[in-house]
Amino acid sequence: MINPPDENEIAIDELAEALGMQASYKDLQGVVQEVPRTTRLRLLQALGFLDRSSLESVGKRPPPRLEVPEGARCYIPKLLQENGVWGISVQLYELRSSRNHGIGDFEDLKNFCQIAAMSGADFIGLNPLHALFLSDPSRCSPYSPSNRLFFNPLYIAVDRVPGFSEDMVDQKMIAKLRYSETVDYVGVTHVKLATLKILWQRWKSGDRQSPRFSSAAFEHFKATGGSDLYGHCLFEAISGQMTAQGHGSGWLNWPPSFRNPRSSEVQDFAAANEDQVDFHAWLQWLTTLQIEEVAADARAAGLSIGLYFDFAVGEVPDGSSTWSRPDLVLRGVHIGAPPDAFSSAGQDWGLVPLSPAPLMDRATSPYKKLIGASMAYAGALRLDHAMGLWQLFLIPEGERPAVGAYLRYPFPQMIQSLAEISQAKKTIIVGEDLGNVPEGFRPAIEDAGVLGYRVLYFEDADDEGFAPKTLPRYSLACLSTHDLPPLVGWWRCDDISLELNLGRIDHEAAAHLRSERQKRKRALLQGLVQTGLLPPDMAITAEGGAIVPDVAIGLHRLLARASSMLVTVRLSDLLGESLATNIPGTSSEYPNWQLKLKILIEDLPTNPLYKSITAALSEERPKRDGHTTGVSGRSAFL
Repeated sequence: MINPPDENEIAIDELAEALGMQASYKDLQGVVQEVPRTTRLRLLQALGFLDRSSLESVGKRPPPRLEVPEGARCYIPKLLQENGVWGISVQLYELRSSRNHGIGDFEDLKNFCQIAAMSGADFIGLNPLHALFLSDPSRCSPYSPSNRLFFNPLYIAVDRVPGFSEDMVDQKMIAKLRYSETVDYVGVTHVKLATLKILWQRWKSGDRQSPRFSSAAFEHFKATGGSDLYGHCLFEAISGQMTAQGHGSGWLNWPPSFRNPRSSEVQDFAAANEDQVDFHAWLQWLTTLQIEEVAADARAAGLSIGLYFDFAVGEVPDGSSTWSRPDLVLRGVHIGAPPDAFSSAGQDWGLVPLSPAPLMDRATSPYKKLIGASMAYAGALRLDHAMGLWQLFLIPEGERPAVGAYLRYPFPQMIQSLAEISQAKKTIIVGEDLGNVPEGFRPAIEDAGVLGYRVLYFEDADDEGFAPKTLPRYSLACLSTHDLPPLVGWWRCDDISLELNLGRIDHEAAAHLRSERQKRKRALLQGLVQTGLLPPDMAITAEGGAIVPDVAIGLHRLLARASSMLVTVRLSDLLGESLATNIPGTSSEYPNWQLKLKILIEDLPTNPLYKSITAALSEERPKRDGHTTGVSGRSAFL
């Protein structure tokens, strides 16, 4: 016999429901999963509701609604309403050149924008550029930021900062870092920061050379950044000292007196280390100035949309954001995903969510500032896990993803803020809507002018193969994402072989996955045949083994014929790379976010595969004004 719930249990249920916490949910397979009451209690505590008396205050709040306010519509330029365009997505760090300091930087990006524009592209997609941890460069995942308000100074083109000279760096060390197969984040950070500290001292002594680089401009930048900028820079300065003392880069492991930014010990540190805090503000200033110039040069080169930024879904629990503004996040819970066919245990992404309460008031919502920071120089912006506008799957710390629950967010307020900033900045919004998508979400974001995200590998196909015209007009289409191997590796099933070698699947599961992959390849090949992009006899021979150039080119043509407004292709696919950028669920087993491209940027225009695929894309999606030539020349940023 099941005992009826007592008063406390009823109170938990009522309060959880009133706050938009689901007692059950449908998983990706359509199976209803019940959420343990203990999970809902933990989430209520994270939300700050501790007893039954909270019900009265909650009753004054409007219930969460999946509704688009009247007039709330994100920016879509006339260009996209008339023609589809294409662009190239790249992980900035993976760019290899004969001049960088071991990691792709903003000068590399500027040069790549010119090459891409001359190839017919209209935008360049980037990994998130959010601030990470300078004191612990091994924490290199761009999707696990310390603070989304600020940028990662490792991408500064140090040799383009006024005052730089080659004798400031160890040329042998630079050559070693430059020509390594992977980014040595520790080595790169050591070399770059050492050089930047020299430049900082010279700048303070009056070696400024440009009005944009003046002390007055720097002071204006700091004043505009306000307490948020100061808090981040103070965190970075303390993090450096704490790492040197063995406490680690994240504040959760610091001595208790340093975990509170308002403690007397922190204030004493700030007073004694004012120059170090200012140095980190100067780095943010340099980063912003260089991004600003890249964005302007990209448009001048002929990229009609410019830079396509990426906005991570959350921040790590021990970074500068949660340290300086703990009131804006839900402590003690992580964002993740429930178990599904792709991940039987579910996923804990190790990120903390924003608290829904501050998002209710659009006038003071931290979301506006966060999203605005990423839109400042973006012609387009991708929202990683866009479902977070409506709901996030939250897991109490220390628990398995299987016991997590969905928490609803104030969608009308968030979508209104998103639309307002999008219109003000003239930034196209792309919502990554993969995974367990709630009912009604895709129509809602389309109503708000947010483009969906369509991955050809995941799209359904009928007996006649994949038909690109079935994709929705209001979407961005691509072959794959950074969590999948490039086309060459995917075609060979390299990812399945790696999973087997890592012991994460058995031989039976590997055989099943290879069989499914073969069906997917067959559907794509059939799509090429049906659209006249590949002879039937070649489709038969292309099913097994390595992919041939004609198939790779044909698949990109097929992608370009999608109804989607935007199409993006991976630079790694244009160069025939095979290794994955990131293998979800791995750490030391694989060099995630570290692999460089094998080809120098300077050699892209003469690379046969790059030339063939970009020419095909330009034929399928020609520039409306015929502008395919970019500006030439190189200059210092400042």
